[in-house]
Amino acid sequence: MKPIWYFVGLLLLVMGLLVFFTGIFFLISPPSHKTVLGETHPGVWWGAIMIIAGAIFLIKNWKVKVQ
Repeated sequence: MKPIWYFVGLLLLVMGLLVFFTGIFFLISPPSHKTVLGETHPGVWWGAIMIIAGAIFLIKNWKVKVQ
C-alpha cells in the first residue's frame, strides 16, 4: 500500500498540469474580458507551483510502503 501523500502528490501533479496548460492557453489567446490581475497570468504560476509540489510529494513517497 502507498501512503496518502503519494496520492496527494499525484492529484496535485494532475491538477497542476491542467491549471498550467489552461494558463498557457489563455496566455496565447487571451479572453475577451479583462480582470484586475489578469496580466500576471496566475494560472501559469499556480499551475507550476502545483506541479512542483506534486512532484516533490511523489518523489519523496515513491518507494515508501505502509504496513
